[in-house]
Amino acid sequence: MLEELRNKEMRTVGLKQTIKAVQAGKAEQVFLARDVDAYIKNIVEDECERHGLSITYIDTMKELGKACGIDIGAATAAILKE
Repeated sequence: MLEELRNKEMRTVGLKQTIKAVQAGKAEQVFLARDVDAYIKNIVEDECERHGLSITYIDTMKELGKACGIDIGAATAAILKE
């Protein structure tokens, strides 16, 4: 699944952008790092549940950031609908 995130140009990285995409109905798939703070985890899980989106859990923020092509960790990311 991370390979799909790596290859997509249409994606968001980070909490604010991912939540905006979910709320606007633009997110197709959401990714969440398992090592995020409980506060962030709750926000993402609640929004995804509200909008009927499944979450793919990634082991670490570092791994998710790398999959997104950035040099820092990422708490959450999403693939956008085309």
